[in-house]
Amino acid sequence: MTRNPAEYTVPLPWASSSHLEHTNDKDTNLSTDMHAIHTKLLIPGYGKPTENMTVVIKGPKIHSITSTSDFEDSVLSRIMRSISVPVLLPGLWDCHLHYFGNLYLSIDAFALASQALAGARSATDVARTLNAGFTSVREVGGYGADLAQAIAEGQLVGPNIYPSVAMISPTAGHGDAHSLSEQWVKDVSDHGLPLRVVDGVAECRKAVRQCIRKGAKVIKIAGTGGVLSSVDDPHQAEFAMEELVAMVEEGIVQCLKAGVKTIEHGTYLDEEVCEMMKEKDAILVATRTVVTNLVNHPELMNPESYKKLLETAKYHGQAYALAVKKGVKIALGTDLGISVPNNDLSHGKDGQELRYAVEAGMTPLQAIEAATARGPMTLGTKMAPKSGQIKEGFDADLIALHANPLNDIGILSKAENVTHVWKGGKNFKEPGMRVGPEL
Repeated sequence: MTRNPAEYTVPLPWASSSHLEHTNDKDTNLSTDMHAIHTKLLIPGYGKPTENMTVVIKGPKIHSITSTSDFEDSVLSRIMRSISVPVLLPGLWDCHLHYFGNLYLSIDAFALASQALAGARSATDVARTLNAGFTSVREVGGYGADLAQAIAEGQLVGPNIYPSVAMISPTAGHGDAHSLSEQWVKDVSDHGLPLRVVDGVAECRKAVRQCIRKGAKVIKIAGTGGVLSSVDDPHQAEFAMEELVAMVEEGIVQCLKAGVKTIEHGTYLDEEVCEMMKEKDAILVATRTVVTNLVNHPELMNPESYKKLLETAKYHGQAYALAVKKGVKIALGTDLGISVPNNDLSHGKDGQELRYAVEAGMTPLQAIEAATARGPMTLGTKMAPKSGQIKEGFDADLIALHANPLNDIGILSKAENVTHVWKGGKNFKEPGMRVGPEL
């Protein structure tokens, strides 16, 4: 069997941040915390689009969904503020990105960066992510846990962040800073660096526990070598089976079966791997954005990594198309992780991934489903938040567009085409008001 160069994620049971809120339709104060959004086209995230619909938001949740004509005949229309938009869909999910706050793509650079400077840069990055219509992200290595806390406190504006805290790797593996001393890397990884370098079952277990202690909602394991690290190979398996099993067991409790939930990148997927993923109900997060665009930016990485990138890029598009053809479940992620503005790899450029999904064989509607309803599933079926769909009781994370993405999925590639962003029922963007600095 051809090995899939693998980064694996293991969901944790407390990943969910939202629960169904029961509301009282007879509440006489509905107008104080409710508002309505009328739309000519509603794309629900899962299921068929509908026309001329009204979504009522109560607090942070979606209260009701009805035809606009029925809403206008109801008492609610007379006591509630409302707006109209051409197209409404759920807030988007980027299921694979990094907030490293760095200007250069290398593991060594991530290890050496000032954490204060990384945080300052990332404050802009999270705002750009939300401005592009991505209301939720799965951050698979970086400072996402700290940023999530600042966002929850109201210190920053950004998406819902479901962090892994660190990428767990063995010595000389994908997450090791190869040019630095082994002891130094181990020491700083114990003091806030978003990388964990471990060997043996005991250290693997401890690393998972450290990530959980820091606030991880998913566990990120570098199962093979990668592109950005110096001496390892994307074909090579790095952890022993007993180490992988230990980390999986440590990350899943209660009734969940041991096993990884998602495969990241999937560069060397073949038919056998696709069938196995379908059998295990695993999800592919292909990250086509980084592979496609990084080829054009050798200045952002060292020569050894760029050489590996060119080699993996030969296979990545074909593997992605094969996964789509074979019916593998897919959620969209970009692997964006650099704080250089005005670049195809900048945060806020996440919407390109939908265009690449269509190029891989999806319909526009399937690509939107992969970027919305499928996103929460990457945290595990038992703990997925009620997000990614326009559905009663779900999080009121919504975006509006000025044109129909089913006719041109490229509309979602540019943040300026996202006219409105609501997160948890609160409006963060509307015409004349953007989120964060100029791109």
